[in-house]
Amino acid sequence: MFPDCSIYPKCKHAIGFLTRGCIRKCPWCVVPRKEGRIRPYRTWREVKRPDSRDIVFMDNNVLACEWGLEQIADMIGQDVRVDFNQGLDARLIDDEVAGMLARLKWIRFIRMSADTDAMLDVVLRAIDRLGKFGVKPYRVFVYVLAQDVESAERRCIALREAGSEPFCQPYRDFTTNAEPPVELKRLARWVNDKAIFKSVKRFEDYRRGTG
Repeated sequence: MFPDCSIYPKCKHAIGFLTRGCIRKCPWCVVPRKEGRIRPYRTWREVKRPDSRDIVFMDNNVLACEWGLEQIADMIGQDVRVDFNQGLDARLIDDEVAGMLARLKWIRFIRMSADTDAMLDVVLRAIDRLGKFGVKPYRVFVYVLAQDVESAERRCIALREAGSEPFCQPYRDFTTNAEPPVELKRLARWVNDKAIFKSVKRFEDYRRGTG
């Protein structure tokens, strides 16, 4: 059934999925266990609210499904603004996909993830590809999974230098739900407070200032 949006009067956008599941098996992610392989789920027209043009999609890997790509193509030129808030798989952003994404209307950001060192260059290439189609780097928001301070800092600085918006997320093991180490939390505070991150260039300098 269609959600009763009236019970959340401050929420002005639709929320839903075009696909469920994922083709990846990232060790830190519960989605493959919970949802299985990727598959079609809804059309964007079924998700959209009649009283709003904004849609927040929560798909975990919409670009990995032909159905998801068809829905993205169908939204081009329509009076809708979107946000894929779980991030898009940068490995699947070739020139064709980048051109499609550039033609969508976005609520604010195009989101991706650079969760490992190996993904950094992939994300930077995706940012460059989007740039060829007119998407400015500051419109790209990048989740950065932090399991190691040195690695996460390196990725965040490289993304800052590329002009994008990194967002640091300290790793929390969902099997134990243990709190992340204090140093990872401190790293996240440095990165995610944009005024500090833009003025204090290295984490070591931030640590000295905070004690």
